[in-house]
Amino acid sequence: MFSYEFMQRAFWAGGLIGIIGPLLGVYLMLRRQVLMADTLSHVSLAGVALGSVLHLNPALSGFAIAVIGGVVIEQLRRSYRTYSELPVAIIMTSGLALAVVLMSLKQNLSKSFTSYLFGSIVAVSNTQLLIIAIVAVIGLAFFIVLRRPLYNLTFDEETASISGVRVGLLSFSFAVLTGMTVAAAMPVVGVLLVSALIVLPASIALRIASGFTTAILISIGVGLIGVFSGLTASYYINTPPGGTISLILLSFLLISIAVQKLIRRKNRRIIHKPI
Repeated sequence: MFSYEFMQRAFWAGGLIGIIGPLLGVYLMLRRQVLMADTLSHVSLAGVALGSVLHLNPALSGFAIAVIGGVVIEQLRRSYRTYSELPVAIIMTSGLALAVVLMSLKQNLSKSFTSYLFGSIVAVSNTQLLIIAIVAVIGLAFFIVLRRPLYNLTFDEETASISGVRVGLLSFSFAVLTGMTVAAAMPVVGVLLVSALIVLPASIALRIASGFTTAILISIGVGLIGVFSGLTASYYINTPPGGTISLILLSFLLISIAVQKLIRRKNRRIIHKPI
């Protein structure tokens, strides 16, 4: 399998996304912004269509539009503080509408969108791998350097502001990083399933972790296992990598829920067991 260069690129790309995606997912879940990843993936699709119509690099145009979408969502979120879910709905519908219109302007464009919708191992080019590597390095530096301010911002923005954190700037930076991560993950898992790679490992981690740092480590570990096993399975059984990775991560989540229930039942029986 690793004798092929496209598989080497796919595993490098998957490994990098398997680190930064689940790490971002923990913060998105705690901030109750899970749908932001799904929204930006649809916005990124509009960017890919725009790049194809204007004869630009689709990966770069999708990347740029996703980043812009993240900034717009954050700006709208501050305008509609009472209705925090409204900006996500606005940007998602706008991105889908723009993608549909742009796809209609160029013949046979929809056929080439399959790899962007569902992910393709072969579609990971050297340019895309470079973009993913840059995003991963920036993302890790962002979360390491700003770990404490991000922690305060995630749990209580007002307290973070009082303690001296520049909430507005940090929130916009977080939105930009989210857009970058979503756009970078598109070649591996596809537009429709980007949020699965970001959210599912974090969902598992937050169920079983005893602390914040533990949740991050578990989320990254689950993400890497899911990506590598999904890429391997998709290569041998010839299935879309995005769907395969998502199903494996979903099975991990269901198993973790079942194991937790079994442990709780066992503990209850021990507690109520007559002496």
